[in-house]
Amino acid sequence: MAKKKTKNVEKVQKDVTLILAEKPTAAKKISQALAKKPKVVDNDGVKLYEFENNGQKYVVAAAVGHLYSLKQATKGWTYPVFDVKWIPSYRATRKAMFSKKYYEVLKELAPRVKDVIVATDYDQEGSVIGYNIIRFIFKLEDAKRMKFSTLTKDELFESFKNASPKMDRNQIEAGLTRHYLDWFYGINTSRALTLAIKNIGERFKILSSGRVQGPFLKILYDHEEKIKKFKPKPYWQIFAYVPMGKAAIQASHEKDKFWDEKKAKTAYKNASSKKTGVVDTLKKRKYKQLPPTPFDTTTLMTEAFRYFGYSPRQTMSIAEYLYQNGYISYPRTSSNILPNSINFKKVLTKLSQLSRYRPLIEKLMQGELKPNNGKKKDPAHPAIYPTGEVPTKITSQQQRVYDLIVRRFLATFGSPSERESLTMRINLNGEIFTIVGKRTVDKGWTLYYGRYAKLDELALPKLNVGDKVKIKKVEIVKKETQPPGRYTQGSILKEAEKLNLGTKATRSQILQTLYDRGYVYGKSITVTDLGIKVAAILDKHVPEIVSPKLTRKFEEKMEGVFEGNDSKDKVIEEAKKELTKIFNKFKKKEKVIGKALTEAVKETQLKQSILGKCPNCGGELKVFFSWKTKKRFAGCSNYPKCKTAYPLPARGRIEATGKVCPHCGTPIIRVYREGKRPFEMCLDPNCPTKKDWLNKDKLKDAKERYAASQKDSEESKKQESEN
Repeated sequence: MAKKKTKNVEKVQKDVTLILAEKPTAAKKISQALAKKPKVVDNDGVKLYEFENNGQKYVVAAAVGHLYSLKQATKGWTYPVFDVKWIPSYRATRKAMFSKKYYEVLKELAPRVKDVIVATDYDQEGSVIGYNIIRFIFKLEDAKRMKFSTLTKDELFESFKNASPKMDRNQIEAGLTRHYLDWFYGINTSRALTLAIKNIGERFKILSSGRVQGPFLKILYDHEEKIKKFKPKPYWQIFAYVPMGKAAIQASHEKDKFWDEKKAKTAYKNASSKKTGVVDTLKKRKYKQLPPTPFDTTTLMTEAFRYFGYSPRQTMSIAEYLYQNGYISYPRTSSNILPNSINFKKVLTKLSQLSRYRPLIEKLMQGELKPNNGKKKDPAHPAIYPTGEVPTKITSQQQRVYDLIVRRFLATFGSPSERESLTMRINLNGEIFTIVGKRTVDKGWTLYYGRYAKLDELALPKLNVGDKVKIKKVEIVKKETQPPGRYTQGSILKEAEKLNLGTKATRSQILQTLYDRGYVYGKSITVTDLGIKVAAILDKHVPEIVSPKLTRKFEEKMEGVFEGNDSKDKVIEEAKKELTKIFNKFKKKEKVIGKALTEAVKETQLKQSILGKCPNCGGELKVFFSWKTKKRFAGCSNYPKCKTAYPLPARGRIEATGKVCPHCGTPIIRVYREGKRPFEMCLDPNCPTKKDWLNKDKLKDAKERYAASQKDSEESKKQESEN
């Protein structure tokens, strides 16, 4: 029997000053910046770092994010409820069990600590994390504060040397206010929706919404309605093609869209009767394009989605890794300003160690290092920038995001790019066609941004006014107006920022929650039937729950707390009053809302249960649940004539793709698992496509589950027929 490990906290000296980091990687970085060889005290994987500085004893310890969470103080599952208390996170939810050992180490360390320096991330969340730990574990109301934007040795040392004597009280108060409001909105709204369905008694489905989640969904729902209600209108366009080598340049009729078919055909007839046009006018224009502004959180997520297709949450996860390892500055910032306090020359010199950037940096350093700053400020952190530390052992995805951040940083110091446009008008039997050519005269900043600076280039043949131009062909094309384009994950975040919904740190998480709850899907965001029904029902009966206006109001209130113009208690009390009104109204309409939501859930579950056609009889393969094995499986709707059945993944949301496997003929499904990328698979575990991605044990298990699903199908269908 293995001997149980014991904690080594008692080995830490007494009367130490604790430096509290937010995460283990940050704790290690801080200790390495402040001591040559810190002593490592390992407590079952929770590491403490001891060192001495000027005769003072220090120990660096880490949390793992929030060690405390809000939870209802009283029993009962009703709404509205506002009676909450802070408890250790591992007691609040099983998902936080990983934090227990960090909590216990800090508890055991407390008697040995005489003073605390909070070195969590310098923002509202980081301040709440630090404040809760010092008041609940160390019984302190204040502590010294280290403030830094990078985990580089120099900045951490300066932050330690110049630590503030007190924490930022406004930052703490604003962060606490946000936690209370988010809990009040989220728990009460989700309970109201779930109980409305439960009390009808036909279905049980946990539905969620929240202070920002509801308005987020409402924006997407409204846009979905615009797309659905859009009525296309026909129009005609006429194009003339001018030969240019082996290719041909498309010239557009100056009227662009013809809304009258008769007029369009007349113009086409005139133009197509001639094979030669005459250059009517030439207009040349030179203009400059300014460099981009430095990255804030939203623009980084938007650009990463645009170029790599990374979801906002994926981008922030990568950026957090790069920050924790000292490669970039703090990635949660609303600033697009790089202050002069950053030693640009030093950062660039370090970056020049990487050969791919060296020629660009050598050219850049010949001129003045002045970034093209934007106007958005953040009181805690500057715009995102590379620290100059050379990355080692990073994945290809991390490398892409790092390269994007470096090149954006370089581009902000570049000169404006110079461009030239040439507009040529061609008279073709009285019909005027135009071509706009564009070329880059001086690359400027685009040289540094590289492949992320995509510019249209079209060189026109050298012609003068009055010259004749051969026309290869003229064509008329009938088209229809298109509905508004769908939001992408990048554009919806920009819209949320514009409407002041959520924060730079929370918007990506809220968007991901909409995906996880099955309210939206796709990179071009489409609202599911369930998402549409939930948004429509709430908008009809209790519009305040999904109101961007109300959410924006409280965002402004919380900003007031942060700026010292409002108080936490006052804002919380106002929120309680507003929510009490909303949920009293909800209760009066609970039956109506419950019936509508129940029907929505029924329709959605029915639609989602159909996975495709049965390859054996042509019936529908649907999702069933085995009461015996407690597992779901795909079974044929033509049972008992057809007993086809297949096992399904035990976890995750399943969605039909409409595609069929070319090898086994079974439907291909898409599986969504929380916190992971979705994947596609066919239903047959014996399909040759499974050979490479299932090991022998998993393949054996899949085949056993396949055999079990045949029995499950018969038992479930029998039970269904009996009922």
